Amino acid sequence: MPFSPPRFSSVLLQRINNTIPTTTTTNSKHWFPLTCTTPVPDNVARYHAHAVGPNQCCSAFVQQIAAPVSTVWSVVRRFDNPQAYKHFLKSCHLIDGDGNVGTLREVHVISGLPAANSTERLEILDDERHVISFSVVGGDHRLANYRSVTTLHPAPNGNGTVVVESYVVDIPPGNTKEETCVFVHTIVRCNLQSLAQIAENLARRSKSSS
Repeated sequence: MPFSPPRFSSVLLQRINNTIPTTTTTNSKHWFPLTCTTPVPDNVARYHAHAVGPNQCCSAFVQQIAAPVSTVWSVVRRFDNPQAYKHFLKSCHLIDGDGNVGTLREVHVISGLPAANSTERLEILDDERHVISFSVVGGDHRLANYRSVTTLHPAPNGNGTVVVESYVVDIPPGNTKEETCVFVHTIVRCNLQSLAQIAENLARRSKSSS
């Protein structure tokens, strides 16, 4: 049965539109490079170039946060604690690994969403370049082959952090590309807004105590 996107208050986030695919692979997948009005360094943008199949959707978002990269990264890098800012998750525990690349986690989703739990694998954790990526490898949900990449870099004006999060996912049977995108967009937008609030609060507390 098709899922209906949950209703949430609107948030001020900029969606990055995909460009026309520039490369076609031999397995009929298209590469969608990242484009947006906010300057993104080339060494960051390359992490957001996804191979997208004919039955998949892909998009990306940017969020500017008034907090240092180190503060934002301290929240984002915790693969074992995504519920710290992802409010659609109620719990998480590691089922294999110690937090390094290859670690598996199981997250449980709050009620009201068309999912119960998700098993996810840590694909990238780069503390130097501030890149984290995970893929969904199992669970009780309809978002198959979901892969997310999140990168952080200093804001162009030197004040704060720019967070870019992109994803690619299969379109579930019985759903349209538009329905799938609306659903995932809602989740990602709310997660990034929550991340901004938490990181900015941490930065203010740190500044007031120094």
